[in-house]
Amino acid sequence: MSGHSKWASIKHKKGAADAKRGKLFTRIIKELTVAARAGGGDPDMNPRLRTVIADAKAANMPADNIKRAIRRGTDADTGVNYDEIVYEGYGPGGVALFLEVLTDNRNRAVGEIRHALTKHGGNLGSANSVAWMFDKRGYVLVDRAAAEEESLMAAAIEAGADDFLDETDSWEIISSPEAFDAVAEAVRALGVEPTVAHVAMLPQNQVSLKGKPAQQMLKLLSALDDLDDIRHVWSNADISEQEIEASLT
Repeated sequence: MSGHSKWASIKHKKGAADAKRGKLFTRIIKELTVAARAGGGDPDMNPRLRTVIADAKAANMPADNIKRAIRRGTDADTGVNYDEIVYEGYGPGGVALFLEVLTDNRNRAVGEIRHALTKHGGNLGSANSVAWMFDKRGYVLVDRAAAEEESLMAAAIEAGADDFLDETDSWEIISSPEAFDAVAEAVRALGVEPTVAHVAMLPQNQVSLKGKPAQQMLKLLSALDDLDDIRHVWSNADISEQEIEASLT
């Protein structure tokens, strides 16, 4: 899982800049709207909405913005409709890409994704071309300095986690999708805010990239993540910390 945790950490660091540009808030507002529309506006009765609200608070989104987004989702007359779509493809070095998209314009979304892939050495694939390489799992990433190992592990396992992994500077907690909400809430009950918490598509095997292909892949991941319609980008690329740090300079 280390490849995913490294890129997740990079995205978290990048989040501060995204928030300044409004991109992070835009993405969360769409998530709040869709979650409220699908399961209602009461977070106590809607686990998906509860998770997105936690993400919004972690990003310091104002409470009024959160409330307005939820109202947009529960108001059938707003005319706001987002489609949840999956695209699959390949990046540099033949790595697999699984893209979750939330959009009000399918043509725009696929056009922007295809452009990003082509520009950075990738291409779109057909449906189910790479999905079989990933497993749907609950995923919680906690900064190592934010929690004591034994108490965090005990709370996670008791809540239904299947794995608790040491990733050097963070803890990775893996669960079934069904147990994800309980595990994430157990972590937060300790007073710990996860770096990342979502239901993820985690790769069964990873492809190691170095040098030019690694840098191409990092540019592609960043370009995709910058698209407004992208919800999540999953890949099976394994890139070293040194390559990642080099891409940030």
